[in-house]
Amino acid sequence: MPILPSISGPRDLDGLSAEQLTELAAEIREFLVENVSRTGGHLGPNLGVVELTIALHRVFSSPDDPFIFDTGHQSYVHKLLTGRQDFSGLRVRGGLAGYPQRSESAHDVVESSHASSSLSWADGVSRALTATGRADRHVVAVVGDGALTGGMTWEALNNISDDNDRNLVIVVNDNGRSYAPTIGGMSRYLNRVRTAAAYKELHHKSDRLFRAFGPVGRALFRGVRGGTHGFLSRFTNNEALYSNLDIKYLGPVDGHDLPALLETLELAKSFGAPVIVHAITEKGRGYQPARDDDADQFHAVGKIDPTTGETLSSGGRGWTDVFSDSLVAVGERKSDVIAMTAAMLRPTGLAPFAERFPDRVYDVGIAEQHAVASAAGLAYGGLHPVVALYATFMGRAFDQVLMDVALHRAGVTFVLDRAGVTGPDGPSHHGMWDLAMLQIVPHIRIAAPRDGARLTEALDEAVEVDDAPTVIRFPKGEVSADLPAIERLEDGVDVLDRGESEDVLIVAIGPFASMAMDVAARLRAQGIGATVIDPRWAIPVQPSILTLAARHRLVITLEDGIRVGGIGTRVRQVLREAGIDTAVDELGLPDEFIDHASREQILTDAGLTASKIAQDVVAQVLGTRIPVARSVDGTGAIELPLHERRWAD
Repeated sequence: MPILPSISGPRDLDGLSAEQLTELAAEIREFLVENVSRTGGHLGPNLGVVELTIALHRVFSSPDDPFIFDTGHQSYVHKLLTGRQDFSGLRVRGGLAGYPQRSESAHDVVESSHASSSLSWADGVSRALTATGRADRHVVAVVGDGALTGGMTWEALNNISDDNDRNLVIVVNDNGRSYAPTIGGMSRYLNRVRTAAAYKELHHKSDRLFRAFGPVGRALFRGVRGGTHGFLSRFTNNEALYSNLDIKYLGPVDGHDLPALLETLELAKSFGAPVIVHAITEKGRGYQPARDDDADQFHAVGKIDPTTGETLSSGGRGWTDVFSDSLVAVGERKSDVIAMTAAMLRPTGLAPFAERFPDRVYDVGIAEQHAVASAAGLAYGGLHPVVALYATFMGRAFDQVLMDVALHRAGVTFVLDRAGVTGPDGPSHHGMWDLAMLQIVPHIRIAAPRDGARLTEALDEAVEVDDAPTVIRFPKGEVSADLPAIERLEDGVDVLDRGESEDVLIVAIGPFASMAMDVAARLRAQGIGATVIDPRWAIPVQPSILTLAARHRLVITLEDGIRVGGIGTRVRQVLREAGIDTAVDELGLPDEFIDHASREQILTDAGLTASKIAQDVVAQVLGTRIPVARSVDGTGAIELPLHERRWAD
């Protein structure tokens, strides 16, 4: 009889024997492959933490003992063991989120899926529990070895070691990877640990070793080196560097050996002070297609064949593919161009550039702040860095963009993938803040290409700028079909469509150009003339946009970012500064955290559909909706009763 369906909460694990726990682990892996292959999601990371998550829930008492996952993509097993076994709607509106989510369960604490923050959370939670008389409770942080490349983890460890009077267990899930293999000096040390003879002995003969564990064995584990001579100093081979840190270190332990994990976690629980448990796991464990995938071991997959692991649906060419090819072409032409990323070489499309120019690529690990400041230094040294990140992670390095790159007039190009609405990954992965955040940086130039041809063009232009930061942002998914302009103005603004009259000026940012063309066609059918332009470089606002706005009765801006402080806001401010009183309607996303759903559902909720926009524009032209369009030479609004207007969905 299957065991997994009988697990409605962590305490259901207490009565299971060692053999039953092993059987449960096998059932969970089978469940994950079967279900995630249907919906897509983070498969490889979760296959690697099955035994580890079972052991954690067996030893600790969530939610009284809060579990904090870094980054949260490894929480599927946690969801299964806390009563959430309906994965049919995983990452779909109304279904389970792909990351921990408080609205789903009291067992979920931290929803953010940005890496390297878990230890700071754990530090704060454990201090609060101690300060409020709940010192008997434990805080458990599960952090991947990739997240340890982020500076926040080391800042947190420094503070955690300053106050040892609390129950805090840090589990390092060491699989040698973040998305791809983990990089840096710490990774080299951990790789040596994984391949050392002592660990191989533990890995292959742990059953025999742990059968012999009695008082002597436990004493051996308790005697493993502490902070000064343990985990922290061993990372750097410099004991003096971390001589002020005093955190107990247990391990390495085989992360797929349940008896070993249970024994080690019980020791950690009983220690009464912060302790690190170093568990070595295998990403994609138990699923051969994932293990055979050298790129990322099925870190994140779409819908796949559960038997072969082959992708079931393949779309057209993606935005990332266009950027990838364009960057290689730039690299062939300009020897000073180098590429940088933060542990996302393949996801951001840098792998082909790395293959062609292996000495011109820098992957700094999950360390966006360092990447950007280092890029400023590279620019000072005569190179032109192209820093490729997901748009959602750009916020982590904003200070460095402002004070290290822009202040020093460094020629650095930032390429932001997955900008705007990303859909199923939820609030912390939408790249919807970059336009509002970055446009306040002095001298910055921001491009949002509408199609693949314009992306290539923008990159070519960006790498020629050597006195200011440039930004190119594009969305997730399939690239838009090329949309040629009917005219390019002197300052580089593309005119895509002109109406018979100059009633409405539509300023379309990025791929919203196609929607703007649809809106213009709907307005034309209602007797309203619309001019559609693509600024190409959205920031700074080009002079021709002011000229066009002055001639039109209403300006509409469309952007895949938040309305507050967005491009529309900037256009309105520039118009007012120039004394132009044309009304501006700024359309974009609300300043809310948007839950996981399809891109289409999210845009519909925000009113960003061609039919809704066109209806609102008509109301503004008629003077029944604010902002009201300016009258035509004092003759008033277009006189066509609403009941005579017909709308297509």
